[in-house]
Amino acid sequence: MTDRYDVVIAGAGPAGAQCARDLATRGYDVVVLETESEDEFPRQSNKSTAGTFPSMMASFGIPDDVVMQYTDSVVLESPTDHYVKDQPGAVLEFADFKRYLAEDGQDAGAEYYFESRATAPIMEGGEIVGMTYNGDQEVYGDVMIDATGPAAPIAKKLGVSDLKRENHAIGIEYEFEGIDIDRPGFADLHDAMMLRLDHDIAPGGYSWIFHTGEDTAKVGLCYIQNNGHDRYARDGFAIDDYLDHWLDTDPRFQNATRIEGKQHRGSAHIQMPGKMHTDRFMAIGDTVPTVDPLWGEGINKCMQSGRMAAAAVDSCLKHGDIEPSAENLEVYDTLWHREVAPNMQKRLWMTKLLYLAENERYDEFMQNLRQLDDDTLAKANRGNVRAIANLFSPGDIPLLARFVKQEFGFGVGL
Repeated sequence: MTDRYDVVIAGAGPAGAQCARDLATRGYDVVVLETESEDEFPRQSNKSTAGTFPSMMASFGIPDDVVMQYTDSVVLESPTDHYVKDQPGAVLEFADFKRYLAEDGQDAGAEYYFESRATAPIMEGGEIVGMTYNGDQEVYGDVMIDATGPAAPIAKKLGVSDLKRENHAIGIEYEFEGIDIDRPGFADLHDAMMLRLDHDIAPGGYSWIFHTGEDTAKVGLCYIQNNGHDRYARDGFAIDDYLDHWLDTDPRFQNATRIEGKQHRGSAHIQMPGKMHTDRFMAIGDTVPTVDPLWGEGINKCMQSGRMAAAAVDSCLKHGDIEPSAENLEVYDTLWHREVAPNMQKRLWMTKLLYLAENERYDEFMQNLRQLDDDTLAKANRGNVRAIANLFSPGDIPLLARFVKQEFGFGVGL
C-alpha cells in the first residue's frame, strides 16, 4: 500500500466515486478514503431520494440493474390538486448504485481505503499536500478533493465552500409497502415520481412518493431551514413529526407498512456556492451547494461535479508540467457554472420564491401549469427568466414584495 497518489478523494458518494471512475479510466493513480467498512458499504444512505432522469443514466453509463423502477411521469401535487407531466425517469436502489460506482472505479484501477475517515489537510508551504485520516494516518497526492458532503472537514479547514446553517436542507425517507398507489381523488402514481408542495407536510420544502413497483414506494420529505420554513413550521415539530403527520392523515397510507431497514436521511445546502477550489484542492458534490428548483436531481448534480473536477485534474496533470495551482484549477469553477449549475442565482431565487408561496397559491399553480407550454417548467428549472416570469401572475405581487424584502433587506411600495 503506497501513501502517495496523483489524486486523493475523501468520500465515496456519487461525486467522489464518479470522480475516481473518470480519473482511473484516464490512467491516474487515485485513492478514495471512505468512512464505512468494505463489507457493509454502503451501510447508510446520505441521499434521501434516488430519482433521476434518462440523461443521467446515459451520460454516466449506469446499468439497469441498479434501478428499482422505471417511471413514465412526474406528478406535482398541491394540497387539493395535481398536475401530471410525461417525463421518463428512474428510481434507483441507492445502495446498489453507490456499490456499482465504487466497484466500477476499482475495476478501472482506483484504490479504496475503507474505514478511513478524512480528518484534516496536511500543509507544506501554505499548500495542501495530503490528508490525515483516522486521526494520525497520512496519505499524500498532487491534488486533494473533498467529496464528503455537508460535513466537509477538509474544505472547511481550508476556508473553501462556505456552508451556512440557515440554508441547510434536511430530508428523511422510508420505503413502504401496502400503499394505495391509485387512490380516488389523487393522481395515479403507478410508474410515477410525485412531488408535493404543501406546508402542512413540509413547511418550506416538499414531500414525495416515488413508485418502486406494485404497492411499494419511497416516501419522504425535506425542507430548508430558512425563512420559508420559519413562516410555516409547527411549534415543536421535527422532520420525523412531519412525516408521521403525513402518514397519519393521507388515506393512501392507511394500510401501508414500513419495509425494515429501508430508512434514509440526507442533507444539503441550498445557497450560492462559495469558493470551490484553492491550490491543489477542489470541493465537489454536496460539499458545494447546488439547486434544481423543481426536480431536485441532486444525484446528477453530484456526478456532474465529480466529472468536472476530473477534467480539471486532467488539464493540469496530463502533460506533467502544469502545477495544479488555484489559477490552473480555475477551469473547475468555469465548468461547474457552465455544466453543473448554470444560472445558479436565478434558480436559487426561484427556489426561495417557490417555498415562500402559500398553500392556496400551490393549488392555483397546478391550474396554471395546465395552461402553459410543456417546456415552461423545464426552462424555468434551468433559470430561464421569461419562463420563470410565466409562472407568476399579478396576484403574486405581495409574494414578490415579501421575497424582495427577505432577500435584499428593503421593502417595495404596493
